[in-house]
Order: sequence, then structure tokens, then C-alpha cells
Amino acid sequence: MGRAYQNRKESMAKTAAAKTKVYSKYAREIYVSAKSGGTDPDGNLTLRGLIERAKKDQVPTHVIDKALEKARGTGGEDFAAARYEGFGPGNCMVIVECLTDNPNRTFGDVRLCFTKTKAKIGAQGSVAHMFDHCAILAISGNDEDAVLESLLGADVDVTDIENEDGLITVFAPHTEYAKARQALLDAFGDIEFEVDEIQFLAQTSTEITGDDVALFEKFMDMLNDLDDVQNVYHNAIVTD
Repeated sequence: MGRAYQNRKESMAKTAAAKTKVYSKYAREIYVSAKSGGTDPDGNLTLRGLIERAKKDQVPTHVIDKALEKARGTGGEDFAAARYEGFGPGNCMVIVECLTDNPNRTFGDVRLCFTKTKAKIGAQGSVAHMFDHCAILAISGNDEDAVLESLLGADVDVTDIENEDGLITVFAPHTEYAKARQALLDAFGDIEFEVDEIQFLAQTSTEITGDDVALFEKFMDMLNDLDDVQNVYHNAIVTD
């Protein structure tokens, strides 16, 4: 299963405009997580993980604090999660995760990305069954037996565990995220997570070749340019 997961494209942003977009995406996620699960990171492990990832991606403290402050209030935006699925260029499978305050606008924007690149947006569930919705946690170390023992001792449903180049990566169902994360913290103290994500991992891959390569790149650029889009998952392997 491992090595197929992708870190967020946003975390590799270099330009000021791209960084601003990263800040906005994190601010929305932090706001929604804090609004639904509480603003105290110690009691909301999803929020705690988000804040740690945001800091690792160099999101300024004032952006994080502002999102938390908004979540403590009673007004402001009301963002909701939206997920769209379909078939991208070359018939690859795609899942688009959004946070939006206007679902009609977001659906129209995402659908346009599909139609302008000869792709087809599908109904909910049309491709999700071909992805595993996983919690992925990676820490430095070599003793995978100790890691596995700590997880099983906390009754975590571990899907897979890998040990490669001094990095132990744990895969679990997305519903086990908070329990798995806490089990590792309890067992190994104040550790730093090299990967701390919930992602969709494709069960199969689709090779993208020829004219579809340019269309796929345009498709991804269009999606990532949308403010409401948080993450894009796909099973495409691009070959020149």
C-alpha cells in the first residue's frame, strides 16, 4: 500500500500567490475542525494534527490564531465539506475534496474543470469504491514491532505498516486516525510526525500518455486554482 500516497501538492508551493492559497486552505480546515470538534488542540486531535502540519508548511501563527478565533465566535462563514468524483483525462479516477460556503458555486466551478478537459464528473460513489480512505502516520525509527505493539495495545485497526529508510509508516482506516495518533504519542512521547494525513489511496493506477498528458496537467492546474478545492486524489501515472 505504501509509497503510493502523495503529500499535498500545496505544501511544495514556492510562489507568494501559491503560499497565500496554502494559508487559505489551512485556515478553512482549521476553522471547520475547531468548529466541529472544539478549539482546544489537546482535546481535538484532528485539529492538533492540522495545526502541526500548518506550522510545518510555514503557515504564519496569526493565520492559525485567526481561524481559531473565528471558530470560537458565533458568526462568520459557514464552510461545509463537499466531495466530487469522476473520470479525468485518460479515464483516470479522481476525487476532489472541497470546503465551501456556496455548494452551487463550487459544483459549477469543479464541473467546468472536468468539461474543459474532456473529463466527466460522476455521481457520488462512482469512483470512491476504488480508493481506500486511510489515515497515514509516519515517524522516524526502525522498530516497527514496537510501533505495531503500541497500536494493537490501543486496539487500533492497523491496515498496514512499513519500515523503509528509517521511516515507519502506519496505515489505518480514516476512522482510526485520532486513536492511532494518540497511541503513538502515548507510546513514544513528544514525537514529530513526518506524515500526518488522512488521504484517499487508489487501489489501481491508470497510465496517462500522449495528448492526455497536457489535458491532465491542465485539469490539475484548474482544480488547484480553485479556492474551494482542498485536495485532489487520483490514480493517474503520467508517462512522457
